[in-house]
Amino acid sequence: MIEQYVLDLHEVGEGQVAIVGGKGAHLGELSRIEGVRVPAGFCLTTAAFRRVLAEAPAIEDQLDRLSRLSPGDGEAIRALSAEIRRTIEGVAIPGDLAAEVTEALARHGVDAAYAVRSSATAEDTPTASFAGQQDTYLNVLGPAAILEHAGRCWASLFTERAVIYRLRNGFDHRKVHMGVVVQQMVFPRASGILFTADPVTGNRKVATVDAGFGLGEALVSGLVNPDVFKVRDGEIVERAIAAKQRVVEAVPQGGTRTLEVDPGQQERPALTDAQVVELVRLGRRIEEHFGRPQDIEWCLAGDDFSVVQSRPITTLFPIPASSDGENHVYLSVGHQQMMTDAMKPLGISVWQMTAAGSMLESGGRLFVDATPQLASPDRRAAFLEMVGRGDPLFRDALETVLDRGFIREVPDAAAVGRSSVHPANPSIASDPAIVTGLIERTEESLAALRRDIATKTGPALFEFLPEAFREHKRVLTDPLSMQAIMAGMGATWWLNDHLEEWLGEKNAADTLTLSAPHNITSEMGLALLDVADVIRPYPEVVAFLQGVGDESFLDELPKLAGGTEARDAIEAYLDRYGMRCAGEIDITRPRWSERPTTLVPLILDNIKLFEPGAAERRFEQGRREAESKRQEVLERLRALPDGEQKAEETAGMIDRLRTFIGYREYPKYGIIARYFVYKQALLAEADRLVRAGVLADREDIFYLSLQELQEVVRAGAADGRLIQRRKEAFRAYQALTPPRVLTSEGEAISGAYRRDGVPAGALVGLPVSPGTVEGRARVILDMAEADLEAGDILVTAFTDPSWSPLFVAVAGLVTEVGGLMTHGAVIAREYGLPAVVGVAGATQLIADGQRIRVHGNEGYVEILS
Repeated sequence: MIEQYVLDLHEVGEGQVAIVGGKGAHLGELSRIEGVRVPAGFCLTTAAFRRVLAEAPAIEDQLDRLSRLSPGDGEAIRALSAEIRRTIEGVAIPGDLAAEVTEALARHGVDAAYAVRSSATAEDTPTASFAGQQDTYLNVLGPAAILEHAGRCWASLFTERAVIYRLRNGFDHRKVHMGVVVQQMVFPRASGILFTADPVTGNRKVATVDAGFGLGEALVSGLVNPDVFKVRDGEIVERAIAAKQRVVEAVPQGGTRTLEVDPGQQERPALTDAQVVELVRLGRRIEEHFGRPQDIEWCLAGDDFSVVQSRPITTLFPIPASSDGENHVYLSVGHQQMMTDAMKPLGISVWQMTAAGSMLESGGRLFVDATPQLASPDRRAAFLEMVGRGDPLFRDALETVLDRGFIREVPDAAAVGRSSVHPANPSIASDPAIVTGLIERTEESLAALRRDIATKTGPALFEFLPEAFREHKRVLTDPLSMQAIMAGMGATWWLNDHLEEWLGEKNAADTLTLSAPHNITSEMGLALLDVADVIRPYPEVVAFLQGVGDESFLDELPKLAGGTEARDAIEAYLDRYGMRCAGEIDITRPRWSERPTTLVPLILDNIKLFEPGAAERRFEQGRREAESKRQEVLERLRALPDGEQKAEETAGMIDRLRTFIGYREYPKYGIIARYFVYKQALLAEADRLVRAGVLADREDIFYLSLQELQEVVRAGAADGRLIQRRKEAFRAYQALTPPRVLTSEGEAISGAYRRDGVPAGALVGLPVSPGTVEGRARVILDMAEADLEAGDILVTAFTDPSWSPLFVAVAGLVTEVGGLMTHGAVIAREYGLPAVVGVAGATQLIADGQRIRVHGNEGYVEILS
């Protein structure tokens, strides 16, 4: 087959990305939209790029070396990418290819000026724009110059920034090819960018126009600040006119130059209001055609707009689907569950099928629709109070939405959905037998699940799972269990509110909860101290663990002195807690039992930082501090007017607190224990599918919903292309930051802390565990990378219960996500760690190794050095 090296723009469309690259395909598609003016031109196809590479034998070795690098190999990437660019630019253009370009120029005008633009096959896709990664050259004159600049475009596929972008986003260098777009130049009096959705807030109803004088290079290169217009429903709702001191213009001999703008003209708007509205109307037409918000490059020559590029805006967080046409407000489940990472499809579907309430998926995350609670005049106040006690940022974000009148108020008789607020039941007795009974019932249900699922395979497994999920939800929503949880939380709030009012003491409940019984998450951290005690006396085992890198290390331990004891201790710990892991609400995440090396750094830190018996001492110390605090508070209350009554009420609430607050951690443990049982059964099914040749890899099932997996098992066939698309989508979702609150217009609202008295430069968050501590910041995003010294302060994105074994070894805690009653906050208080959570951008703003001071009472962090 004869390869085509040149295609006119009108010959290509959106389905030909592999032939002409993303930019070329989009421009060809744009030229088909009625009313959209696209400068005429042609594309050098990816076949031309491959032909040029074939003329450079050295490129194979260079690409081999490039494929072995990682994003962190900065110097090596810089040197090798420059070497590859020199190789490509040094290739003489084959004669037949040059002839096709000359013929195309004859059709479009040999003497015309052209823009020569890179068009990679991986750019301008719905999941990766590659914006600014390759090169564009303006006002290029003549065939020789056009071919020379085409060579530079081909070479720009291997700029350092493009190589690193591909490495970070999982693109294979060999599978990304480069087309080149050659378009007639437009010499505009104004140009800029149109975003059909607000790129900052994400609001799909608000378009943003950036505009400047002359060619758009002045804006793209940052030479000038643009005029910025925001348009909603055909009206300009916001404008900022900049002083545009420079302009980029074409020069007759080719290329461009930068000129100073006359001072009297600098603050003249680049566009009239009517032109702004007309441009947005044009953008909406383009957006409708492509079916998603667009980032559009435009030029204004005379009175006509030309579009020279349109790509998807890939940074917007997707909106949960809704078909009723009403405004909706969605709350992030991940922020409540302390797991804001993207989830794989199997994890999402299992969580949806086992959760107590309805949840919506978007962007690889789950959301709940808070609209029914916010629309109800009677339920709204209680709902805001509930979410605000846990996380003030949720409440502030919701109040921001309500203040705008975004939610239509609905009388309660017509309100849809149940309230998610479960008030504490004051009639529940402070009886420890209630908690032990609940735990026993959960354990019995779990044992029955393990027994019953063991005999189920194939279609029978999927017939059984709905029954298992019904039992799962029955345990999860047990009214007595909910009452016990709310009794503990209600007692916490009562004590904090009343003791601050009566004694002027903030967060007194924090100390009163120390070493409360039945807190399985805090017990998990202390139990790993006991594992360290078993291993500490055996230096051969300690030395061996310091070099562990293979998950089979437990099998090697018995060969060492003390190794059998060490293995038994670790395996006993895994038997009890091995179903846990970071991000554990996603069933697809590797559990400790599957990846026990995760625990090795924590065990080694415990051996290094603690003396034998630390777990028992810490628990006993907490118990004594709580009892001492109880006596102190009651004595101070008795000295007040009506002191005996206040003391009696408080004593009852302290008993209530200590009876129930530890149990709050148990239901999550039960959920995750059941998840591991489901996962083991599903992976066994996946292994059978791999052996039958239906799947290439057992973990391919993670990219299918449970219903889709059931169909694969039934039919004995899988759609490999669907699985591959899901993998690509998951990679894209991983790069997105989920919003705490999201509206049906796409606006992401983070909320703000409304506090005075915070020192300048301090990072503000939510105080969740009292005390002030100063120490070295250890920014850790993966528990397996823990390497702690005494006095270190853990800084991380979020913590779920799996992080509690790390808490025993640190002196303080800072997280980007969290609330007053989330697991990390509860365990920080249990271990007496000063903690501030909900600190936006903490892992970027605090550098690993910096000295910081955490103010756990006031809720801020100071960076000291």
